[in-house]
Amino acid sequence: MSAQKDRWVSSLVFLLFCASSIPRSGSVGLQQEPSPQHYFSGLEAGKASLAFFTPGVSPGAQPFLEQIESSAEALQDYGISVVKVNCPKDDVSRYCGKENALRKAFLFRGNRLIREFPTDALFDVNSIVANVLFALLFNEVKYVETLADLENTENVLKGKSNMVFAYVPATGTAEHRAVMEAAFVYGTVHQFVLTTEAALLKATSHDDPDVSSAWLLFCHCQQATDPAQPCRRTALGQPLTLLNIHRHLKLMGAPLVTEVAEDPEKVSTVHLQLGLPLVFILSQKETYEADRRTAEFVAWQLLGKAGVALLSRDLVDLNVLHRSNIALKTPDEGMPIQYLVLEDTDEVITLVEDKNKVKQIQEDEQQEEEEEEDEDGKENNNQDIQDDQVVEAVSRDKKRELPLEQILVLTEENFHSSLSEAARTVVLFYASWEAVSLAVLRSYSEVAARLKGTPGVLLCRVNCWDWPGLCSQENVTQFPTIKIYKEGQQSVTYDGMWGTEELSSFILLSRVPCPLKLASMDEAEGYLRGEFPSELSSHHHTSLLGVFSTASSEAREAFEEAGNILSGHVRMGMYFEDDALALSQKYSVSPPALLLARSGGRSVEGIALSKHSVQDMVQMIRYELLDIFPEITVPNLPRYLQLRKPFLILFSAGDISQMESKEMLKLAERRAQQAFVACWLNLKKTPVGHGILRKYFSTTPSLPVLLWVNLHAGGQVFRFPPEHSITEMNILSWLEKLQAGLEIPSSTLSEEDWKPPLPAYDFLQMMEPSMSELSPHASPRPGDIPPVPHPPKSPGEDTAEGDTATREESSQESRAEEVGSPGRDLRGTAPRLAARDKQGKRHSEL
Repeated sequence: MSAQKDRWVSSLVFLLFCASSIPRSGSVGLQQEPSPQHYFSGLEAGKASLAFFTPGVSPGAQPFLEQIESSAEALQDYGISVVKVNCPKDDVSRYCGKENALRKAFLFRGNRLIREFPTDALFDVNSIVANVLFALLFNEVKYVETLADLENTENVLKGKSNMVFAYVPATGTAEHRAVMEAAFVYGTVHQFVLTTEAALLKATSHDDPDVSSAWLLFCHCQQATDPAQPCRRTALGQPLTLLNIHRHLKLMGAPLVTEVAEDPEKVSTVHLQLGLPLVFILSQKETYEADRRTAEFVAWQLLGKAGVALLSRDLVDLNVLHRSNIALKTPDEGMPIQYLVLEDTDEVITLVEDKNKVKQIQEDEQQEEEEEEDEDGKENNNQDIQDDQVVEAVSRDKKRELPLEQILVLTEENFHSSLSEAARTVVLFYASWEAVSLAVLRSYSEVAARLKGTPGVLLCRVNCWDWPGLCSQENVTQFPTIKIYKEGQQSVTYDGMWGTEELSSFILLSRVPCPLKLASMDEAEGYLRGEFPSELSSHHHTSLLGVFSTASSEAREAFEEAGNILSGHVRMGMYFEDDALALSQKYSVSPPALLLARSGGRSVEGIALSKHSVQDMVQMIRYELLDIFPEITVPNLPRYLQLRKPFLILFSAGDISQMESKEMLKLAERRAQQAFVACWLNLKKTPVGHGILRKYFSTTPSLPVLLWVNLHAGGQVFRFPPEHSITEMNILSWLEKLQAGLEIPSSTLSEEDWKPPLPAYDFLQMMEPSMSELSPHASPRPGDIPPVPHPPKSPGEDTAEGDTATREESSQESRAEEVGSPGRDLRGTAPRLAARDKQGKRHSEL
């Protein structure tokens, strides 16, 4: 049945293409009626018609009539007639009255009016066809405005049918017409969803898409049988035309992997017919399951770019080298099939995306060795590539004008006078030629829009390319730099993340004194309950209150200085009145002490202050403000990496269950000695987690998965047994086995650090100073977990450096066999060569 439907769809599209290409003379498709009565009496039930009512003599309607006549032929292909109705001069009815004459066109289905169109919305053939089909397909094409609407539609379709999601910058365009014509043909097969909201396009894309261009995504919701599983999405890589949409949908409907048991020269698939290459993965009986998984992984990566077939050596006698594991067949007539030896799936993908890759692979070995000899040149080349990625990210938007009206431009003449115009002046020092500066300038413009009208805050910028003397005078030694100038105080340099949210939070928090001095017990307790000044009410930070007696002046002064250092990053209060002792004893501590109010004051934790130096105070506050069981995100990851401790991390495809959260929290609350960081990562909110898991396992394992990752010593990754439930006792038992050296690592990361391309791009170094020297300040409590040392080294790990490649190769091959996944290796008939093993720069990745 599905095959018959597919043939019917293909035939219909072919007929539409043919019909639209047949030359026609004059206005053959335009019908003319002498009067409205005659027109309405001839309407047939179920048939659609577009009518334009006009007086007999109407020169002003001529441009519109020309477009209507041109569109009549196109609409006729969809069974829609276009009619010009001549109105008598004395007719003052609804459709012929002066108010409506020359202003509207009317779409009818039978005698029922479907939609009225103002004539200025039907400005050309594309707009007429697009808007008419959009009105007729109202129930087949769903229009969405928000991400929630799109996700709800996806959830309804999961396990049932697929979705075609299209973004067009505006309705009535050629791209809008192409989507509507495709929906007319495929609307019974796939759910079509349309939007013109640029914000929704950005929310559905990991990159920063060009909102001035139309986009189309094919969402594979039919395969998402689990409600928590997201629909895979495959973007149309060509311009949005009807032919390209039809081609894309044909490719999406083809089998993901084709199994072949004949001479590949005779194989023909829809990919070859549509001008795309076909990749054969050569398999054999012994490795069939692994090769099948590899083929599926490659097929998903190349979907829409090439076809993938699994060719069994056991069933086909190939006269090629036994170690060849890939064959490439191009659609070019007369081109022979090329048999290659590739090492991993990345090379297969590059083979398709880079047409010069085949030639490169077939170069002689001596040339490859010569290219690899110049290590310095290679390193510089890598830096250039990474630099270019930053530049390219900015150059994509270079033609867009940033909304910088809210940001005051400072020069040497007005710099000092402008600092006195507001209580707090925020200044971005940047270089107009430097890519990172321009990227931050975009975030800064968004901050300016968000803080527009905020009293006491002035946002400014200084282009150091124009005013190098001013930047040197303000001790700006790297770009970009943000400083906050407070009247009568020393400037504060921002050292956090460059995102809009983080910058906005820092600026708003810096408006409030840090620490905020509280004058009474009621104010102090209200502060702990979450009753803050209006400037702080919108920020959901953990609140920290320092309580001091009159005798603890040294600790109080250190706390005040720590507040100056942490201003903008932390919400801090201070209480040192006569009844401070009573307040602290309420929480079982004596002054000097810190009171931490988490979750809006529902729980308050008392911590005694034993060290009174400013440095110790800053480090302690930063440490205590870390979440007990944090969700790891891109912005907060550096804070936890700075602890230089192993991670016990739970990867989840969404929010973790209440049971798992409770058990992990019980484990995390054993924090006295902090042998590790217990945390979790939501792949739905932080999609980069998929790439992290592929680094560990070559393919994403079934979720949730609990891992021990030691990034700072050995780079070993251990996986909690999936057959065991995630409970505190099971995890403790597993950690004891790790400590005893009874567990085998699932993978071992490369010892080579992933360094920034240039010192100026070392953003982690620019941020908060390392917390690795932080000493424990609390004594062990009964029942605390003992410190877990680094897992033991593998046998032979202390041997000569020359054995590193062989040792790592062995561990990777054995890991692939244990996990039972194809990974990034191409197994089958061509095992990886240790001499050419590519060391991944991922030691400092999570």
